[in-house]
Amino acid sequence: MNALPRLLLATALATSPALMPAAVAAEDLIIGFTLDADTLDPANHRKRETETVIRNIYDGLLTRDPDMRVVPEIAESMTQVSPTIYDFKIRSGIKFHDGTDMTAEDVKFSLDRVTVEGAMGDGQTSPRQGLMGPVASVEIVDGDTVRITLKEPWPILPAMLPNQQIVSKAFVEANGTAGMATMTNGTGPFKLGEWRKGDAIILQRFDDYYGGAPDIEPVGAACVDRAIFKIIPESASRVAALLAGDVHIINELPTFSIAQVKANAGTDVMTVNGTRSFFLAMNMQGEVFDDLKVRQAAAHAIDKNLIIDRILDGTAARIEGILSPDAFGASELPAVAYDPEKAKALLAEAGYPDGIAITMDTEGAFKDTAEAIASMLTNAGIRTTVAVGESAQLTEKWRTAGKPKSGDMYFSSWGNGSLDPFDIFTPTHKTNDRGNSAGYANPALDTLLDSAAIEMDVDKRAAMYREAELMINADQPYVYLWVPQDIYGVSKKLSGWKPSADSRINLHDACIN
Repeated sequence: MNALPRLLLATALATSPALMPAAVAAEDLIIGFTLDADTLDPANHRKRETETVIRNIYDGLLTRDPDMRVVPEIAESMTQVSPTIYDFKIRSGIKFHDGTDMTAEDVKFSLDRVTVEGAMGDGQTSPRQGLMGPVASVEIVDGDTVRITLKEPWPILPAMLPNQQIVSKAFVEANGTAGMATMTNGTGPFKLGEWRKGDAIILQRFDDYYGGAPDIEPVGAACVDRAIFKIIPESASRVAALLAGDVHIINELPTFSIAQVKANAGTDVMTVNGTRSFFLAMNMQGEVFDDLKVRQAAAHAIDKNLIIDRILDGTAARIEGILSPDAFGASELPAVAYDPEKAKALLAEAGYPDGIAITMDTEGAFKDTAEAIASMLTNAGIRTTVAVGESAQLTEKWRTAGKPKSGDMYFSSWGNGSLDPFDIFTPTHKTNDRGNSAGYANPALDTLLDSAAIEMDVDKRAAMYREAELMINADQPYVYLWVPQDIYGVSKKLSGWKPSADSRINLHDACIN
């Protein structure tokens, strides 16, 4: 095995001596990555960084191509038998990394391990259970077909299945959930070489890889001998390693480093719209924001374009509703114009000719952006003070599931990894749902969201979400802001890779030239 390529000493990275000696080889693809994995068990985590590593080791029934389209992977085909029954024909000839054949029994075992209470052993239930919605059962209906039966229609099942990977039943039974945290036996393009916690995860090419999704070219074994996730939490160190040619991809490129990376002869910048919508929740259970005119005033007070251009360096997509422009059912909505004078007039009409004073809650990571927004609100007569709090404390305060809220305004976000409205629209807008920070209650919207959740006709379902978006655009329970882009720095030696909106760094086809 080739030694891990040297990394730039000037960046003062915490690199162990055993990782230092060799020069960079074309056969190694190195990713400067922000966080180490929490575990290597596909069923025992809820973090995207962890899933990024895992999904290069394990494949799933379905996957997403770089354009976020759901395509078969381990499954050869999918058939929707009824609104609640899906059949998946399993591709033949797939091997686990230990050389054993993967079977439909492994698929059933893997899905049961996630969906069944206590199925991980010792009474432990998978933290990913909620990602599988109303699954009633998983069964093998013949030698190579796995059937998933739902308790009720759930059209986004295919969109959620790429989040689940297939494990070896025999391997799990031999090593237990505790062993799965550090040992792997997947069917993906890379197998685990070594995990040096806090430093590097070294993956080796699996030469017997079956090829993955046939609709994503090229297919077959990975292009590189090794893929190495080098853990570099500090942004400046990741950028320096990229500029020096010591890594080939870095995630979370800071916006202030974009120009520097583009100007460097050997590097470039790649972006993709993310899946997290940012917004201001206004407490409609309080005495101020229960008035539509006050909520509209807040919306007119904020120059979203200016913030996107000046603070976010143009790396975000403006939104007028909760959905990302890339989400299913997203449509063009009436834009709320920046107009501070109109905001003041609306406040006066609401009985506040001298304006109002409020507090905006946010997490520390967003303090600078929140203060810029607060300045705009203040200029329009909504005198705003920013209060920084811890994530858990703010969640308890704002995401109260119908219980009373105590704040005025909350600068926050909600993720939408499936890019389907179901897992962002419903939690943030349905009455008393878990992410409804605004305390918004609209029975007509609730009915519409419930109907859309089980509508199987794609066009009808999209039209329902269009109607729902127009409804909330008019009611303005939130000030809908933007969807930030995920920003990557890349070496110009890299080919065959582009970022995807689910934040996965899929290395199946990545090459170093």
